[in-house]
Amino acid sequence: MEVVAVIGASSDPVKYAYQAVELLEQYGHRPIPVHPRETSVRGHAVVHRLRDLIGTKIDTVTVYVNPSISDKYEEELLALRPGRVIFNPGAENPRLEQGLTSKGIKVENACTLVLLRTGQWARDKL
Repeated sequence: MEVVAVIGASSDPVKYAYQAVELLEQYGHRPIPVHPRETSVRGHAVVHRLRDLIGTKIDTVTVYVNPSISDKYEEELLALRPGRVIFNPGAENPRLEQGLTSKGIKVENACTLVLLRTGQWARDKL
């Protein structure tokens, strides 16, 4: 079981970030929704600031926000030191990706939902 922070998590079932929390649960992972205003996603308490997770072992961070928002998370991501960061379609951020990879954090531009459904989630397949 991996611990997965979902940046941009949503309580709206139509949103991919909501579906990611749901699918991560179905595949036996522990999702941690991250959003500044949401309070609960699928019964999980929402973490309002990524920095509140520093000191927690996070295997993967999956990003569902655009670059103007994800840029603000760079310092916190570097401090968090997740095993990898996934930028989902529409959330790609080459500048942030370069900053993370230069510090040894693995980055993948992929769809979390597809990775889970096709058996490509395992980090050793990067």
